[in-house]
Amino acid sequence: MNVKNFLVSGIAGGIADFLMGWLVYGMLLKDTFPKPEGAGAENMTFIFSGCMAFGFLIAYVFSHGDGVSKCMPGIKMAAGIALFISLSNNFFYNMYKEIIDVKLLAIDVIASMGIASVVGAVVAVVNGKMK
Repeated sequence: MNVKNFLVSGIAGGIADFLMGWLVYGMLLKDTFPKPEGAGAENMTFIFSGCMAFGFLIAYVFSHGDGVSKCMPGIKMAAGIALFISLSNNFFYNMYKEIIDVKLLAIDVIASMGIASVVGAVVAVVNGKMK
């Protein structure tokens, strides 16, 4: 694993995740996912840290083996990773609910996969440029 590639592509992926999350969840789906009752303001430090963690996860996976350094393989691989992460998160989030909104669950999974696809493309392209 090339540490320099990992760090630079992880940062680029985290920033892409943050921006895409703002666009998708903060703007396009703002009314679809309302804040829970009694929730305070968002903690932007935690949101940014979570985005950076996801960027570094994708960079870590992509930097092993041959390394993912092309756009389309990056998109496909990141979308697959996001599918299972978002399904897992949604299943745990809904474990105590008596009525599950399957439509919201599906929207969240698809949105997560779309965001992750962009993150995967960014990480792969940065990896490719640094080779």
